[in-house]
Amino acid sequence: MRFRGVFKKFYEMAAEKMCKEIGGFVFGEKVLDLGCGSGIFGKKFEEKFKKKVLGIDIVDKRVYQIPFKLYDGQTIPFPEDYFDLVLISFVLHHTENSISILKEAKRVGKRIIIFEDLPEGIFGKIYCFLHWLTWNLFFGKSPKFDFHTEKEWEEIFESLGFKIISKKDFLIKRKIFILEK
Repeated sequence: MRFRGVFKKFYEMAAEKMCKEIGGFVFGEKVLDLGCGSGIFGKKFEEKFKKKVLGIDIVDKRVYQIPFKLYDGQTIPFPEDYFDLVLISFVLHHTENSISILKEAKRVGKRIIIFEDLPEGIFGKIYCFLHWLTWNLFFGKSPKFDFHTEKEWEEIFESLGFKIISKKDFLIKRKIFILEK
């Protein structure tokens, strides 16, 4: 938590850029921030788009006190199509089973916006390694991260029956995927 506090301003600036990039794809009123972590992105999203955001995560590490619910990391405790929009920002590579998380996001949401790091090229591989290293130093131990290339993500999305509405580059070796059922 202390590390996040030190870099809070950096995370806030990144959240502002993230909101700017997805503005044309935001709709509806109910928004789920899946794996909300610090709550910084959810709070910025709420302010920018005037939407109700609920954060869920397996542990409570919020810096901003957005509405929040703990969950087991497997089953999202809401009915089908409950949310208009599900935000998944730099979360999937932290999960044990990204496919089951995506299935659950699809079940509870109408549109899913995903931000992910890509291990493509030398800089992407170095960035992903440094991400894993700093995570383990400051936030907790993780034996590995589940990074995928853009092509691998597209194959996963297709296998789950998602339609890719848009995909955009975001900063260095990061991608935004906008998906619908």
